[in-house]
Amino acid sequence: MEATLLGSVFGLSPTSSERLVSNAVFGITAINSVASKTHGGVHQIRKNEDGAMVAKVVENPYSGAETASPDLRKSLSDFLEEARGFVGDDDGPPRWFSPLECAAQAKGSPLLLFIPGIDGTGLGLIRHHKKLGEVFDVWCLHIPVRDRTPAKDLVKFIDRTVKSENHRFPNRPIYLVGESIGACLALDVAARNPNIDLALILANPATHVNNLMSQPLVGMLNVLPYGVPTLLEEIVGFKQGDPLTAMFDALTNELAVHQMSEFGGGILRDLFAVSAHLPTLSRIFPKDTLLWKLELLKSAVASANSHIYAVRAETLILLSGRDQWLLNEEDIDRYSHILPKCIVRKHKDNGHFLFFEEGVDLVSIIKCTCFYRRGKSHDHLSDYIMPTRYELKQQLDDHKLLIDATSPVYLSTLEDGKIVRGLEGIPTEGPVLYVGYHMLLGLELGPMVTQFLKKRNIHLRGLAHPMLFLNGKDAFVDTQMFDKYKIMGGVPVSNFNIFKLLRSKSHVLLYPGGVREALHNKGEEYKLFWPEQPEFVRVASRFGAKIIPFGVVGEDDICDLVLDANDQRNIPILKDFMEEATKKAGNLREGDETELGNQECYAPGLVPKIPGRFYYYFGKPIETAGREQELKDKDKAQEFYLQVKSEVEQCIAYLKMKREIDPYRNLLPRMLYKASHGFSSEIPTFDL
Repeated sequence: MEATLLGSVFGLSPTSSERLVSNAVFGITAINSVASKTHGGVHQIRKNEDGAMVAKVVENPYSGAETASPDLRKSLSDFLEEARGFVGDDDGPPRWFSPLECAAQAKGSPLLLFIPGIDGTGLGLIRHHKKLGEVFDVWCLHIPVRDRTPAKDLVKFIDRTVKSENHRFPNRPIYLVGESIGACLALDVAARNPNIDLALILANPATHVNNLMSQPLVGMLNVLPYGVPTLLEEIVGFKQGDPLTAMFDALTNELAVHQMSEFGGGILRDLFAVSAHLPTLSRIFPKDTLLWKLELLKSAVASANSHIYAVRAETLILLSGRDQWLLNEEDIDRYSHILPKCIVRKHKDNGHFLFFEEGVDLVSIIKCTCFYRRGKSHDHLSDYIMPTRYELKQQLDDHKLLIDATSPVYLSTLEDGKIVRGLEGIPTEGPVLYVGYHMLLGLELGPMVTQFLKKRNIHLRGLAHPMLFLNGKDAFVDTQMFDKYKIMGGVPVSNFNIFKLLRSKSHVLLYPGGVREALHNKGEEYKLFWPEQPEFVRVASRFGAKIIPFGVVGEDDICDLVLDANDQRNIPILKDFMEEATKKAGNLREGDETELGNQECYAPGLVPKIPGRFYYYFGKPIETAGREQELKDKDKAQEFYLQVKSEVEQCIAYLKMKREIDPYRNLLPRMLYKASHGFSSEIPTFDL
């Protein structure tokens, strides 16, 4: 077996000692360094020559994120190349292996067991190995081509591994990731182990075999001779070592693909990859193996459907919109209601082999569904995975139109009270609590959060309404529209989460006005809807957090609100939707008799305008260190709270006044400036 089968133990799950020996043999060593996010920056903690742990601030990893390249992931061609070493004359039994790329997982990472689909190689996650290996202990199941282990015995084999690993690490969750047939096997294993902490990720589960397609395939295979692979190679004209094959191999290199990108390089690359590796494909799927896999599929589907009611594990189902082979959406809908904790995430433009397709990133999907955890339940702080440079670039690309159209101006205040352009006045050391005004629909969030990370390496953890974290049956809209908030570190707002964030010295973003402010009515722009009680003062003073009041203006320069909540109450259809959305979202201020208690969820009707400009002003940091005892007094805390609110209102008033004298407030002067000074140039603003 090839070296890629790192740590494989025939018929047995790999133990730690066996995996360690294999790692040593193949040149993998443990590195005594970890990255930790502290004080808003990224520090590298490592041992010095004396063995002592020292911390060193490293260069901002997000600087230059606009030009970040896609995460380097292997291609379909890589899969076919590596699969060549997996398809010899080996006839079994099934075994686990750990990919070399997955050897650097963080301490305490959960176990991920990958159960393959119809190919059986175990390389189905090859495009995701690198990122998965950073947050999981990854084992992949390899089922040799000639192996004829029935479905029930495969389930027993996986079941033994699950029980063994749960016994070794009882507090570590075990993820079962299965595609098609593998998803059915994973469901069976989960049904056998309702008391073990399992999390299922099922990609296009084979809940239903499409007889219209499978029966003709079986009939054709039964009448074709066993020399079909050879005949196929002769007909298509591809043989190993053939000059034409070599040409296709050359065409698949990165330079050629880049040169052909405007003609659909990705599609051509995959086409050439498949064509050049027809011998490998023919060895993965010989006639007798295909016939066996179809029988295996039928028995696995039947068994999974009969045991589905016994599954208690939380489940994430990834559903491709263009899978014509195995999927039945009615079955998936039934599964989502039967399984007690089920999320269904649809990928409408993808096909059956989801994990091989461009644009599908399993780790990002896990982040966006809050499905990653190291303990019994997901913790938005300790289980949070920082965005990669490429993920930040994607966020910048998503907000590029808004950022380019509004050319945001950022102002901050130094300790001596001097106002400067940029974020120089923002303290690097945490904890810091940013308290400000929430624009309509939170339009200010994207540009602000990405700017902090890109320019200052400060990661703002925004406290958001819990409705942004709803999944599955509880959601009233497509939850993928909220992915950006989860990728960038949003946390459900609660006193406990504020406490934990400040205790960890984080930079925390809080909008006391919440939904009522972000979904305000006509004529209410720049009006604060804050609660009467000083909710954040005492917890901030407990940890000596700096409080930075800030204001943002510009929403009235880019759109007009023409259909607000008051208007929609008079339209029956919209009224019903608004009431249902408000009910599902939940009102965090329920029982509050003031205007703040009126937190209705609705989709405002907007008319865009020729875009003006966004302005952000961060006031002078207000110290709470040493004032904990003082601010325990109710009156003192109230006075302090009103001071912060007044500072926010003054920030807004300052920006509204100063933007009137900004020669570049309107779009045309900004376009002319960029045309003459370069499109990457920073556009001036009013004098400070």
